[in-house]
Amino acid sequence: MALTGIQIFKLLPKTNCGECGVPTCLAFAMALAAGKAELASCPYVSDEAKAQLAEASAPPIRPLAIGTGDNAVKIGGETVLFRHEKTFVNPPGLAVLVSDGMDDAEISGRLKRFNELKFERVGLTLRPELVAVKDESGDATKFVGLIERVKKETDACLILMSEKTDVLAAGVKACAERVPLIYAVTDGNVDALAGLAKEHNCPLAVKAKDLDELSQLTAKLDQAGIKDIVLDPGSRGFRKAFEDEVFIRRAALQQKFRPLGYPTITFPCEMTDDPMKETLYAAAFIAKYGGIIVLSDFHGYGLFPLLVERMNIYTDPQRPMTMKQGIYEVGNPDENSPLMITTNFALTYFIVSGEIEASRIPSYLLVMDTEGLSVLTAWAAGKFVGDAMGMFIKKSGIEEKVKKKRIIIPGLVAAVSGDLEEELGSDWEVAIGPREAAHISAFLKAK
Repeated sequence: MALTGIQIFKLLPKTNCGECGVPTCLAFAMALAAGKAELASCPYVSDEAKAQLAEASAPPIRPLAIGTGDNAVKIGGETVLFRHEKTFVNPPGLAVLVSDGMDDAEISGRLKRFNELKFERVGLTLRPELVAVKDESGDATKFVGLIERVKKETDACLILMSEKTDVLAAGVKACAERVPLIYAVTDGNVDALAGLAKEHNCPLAVKAKDLDELSQLTAKLDQAGIKDIVLDPGSRGFRKAFEDEVFIRRAALQQKFRPLGYPTITFPCEMTDDPMKETLYAAAFIAKYGGIIVLSDFHGYGLFPLLVERMNIYTDPQRPMTMKQGIYEVGNPDENSPLMITTNFALTYFIVSGEIEASRIPSYLLVMDTEGLSVLTAWAAGKFVGDAMGMFIKKSGIEEKVKKKRIIIPGLVAAVSGDLEEELGSDWEVAIGPREAAHISAFLKAK
């Protein structure tokens, strides 16, 4: 049972050091009890207190991972209902469904689209992560054969779906090294699948006819030592499924109701036969509050907006998206190519590099670390000024790449040109570029 703020306070060191980010230990205890702080923020808490506070400091939605290594899909771990309250933590995984009842061409097409539909956006690769492998035949041999095929043809994390325990056991054995999600525990197989999950150390999905039965099943699994659980309340109409998602999140976060404190799995693929409606349903579950979203198929026109929505919602609003500081080549520049400089705010970089690319004039673009601030904001904050820019240019290694030492700076910071010239020395020329990125292409062509 979760501890109250006063109970937590009694276990803290009571130094009021402020190193946790709040002024007093009492305030920290209250934040910890509300799920708005992490125990690791306190540097002086004892090991004994840590053990007692583990329950209170755990996220109300238990985090878990499906898969291993860099491809693992992490879900759960959420502490707020709305992103603006703090941030959302782990974006939902997107899965495509294949079954051993499909013909070979259909399976091949879905796996091919899974592999090929990847999109580059603001320096990130957006892609789906999971394949849900469903047993429709009841034949363990066919099910294992499909699993082996998915393993061979993709790097996907796996969801194994069957109503037969022996079929699921054979499937898990065939891919245990990939740590699949086992779907699904019901009232009739809870003991058998709990044993299977413990044997192979795999997460376990629970399916029930309503939230009361779901809570009873998760409580039984918890008593059996199963902690990595994914919830499926069983609702397949969109309205009821959406209501269940909201209810589960509120129960876990606001009422601290542990039996529902787990991530969820949703099935838009079973809610409609219309691909566009399916995409709309998936979009709603990305926002509220699906942990895994299973789609019948992937198509670029539906998948891309879902991936962008997911990226936007699960980007920390308090941390701007940034590019790595360094030298970026646009086109295939040589020693006579133009040299420009900008900040490492990702949006600024992509706008500027896009305009350079549109000019068809190969160029070097220096990206300077300004802690994710745009050009004018970085200049106002003293991070994109002459002396700092000069030191960065000298250390960047660009002098080894260009024959003519001429740097083009954004027109918005023309005022720093004198300081920059002084910092770089007389063998460098500082040119003033356009104030707006939209004019870069014309500027480069004219020069």
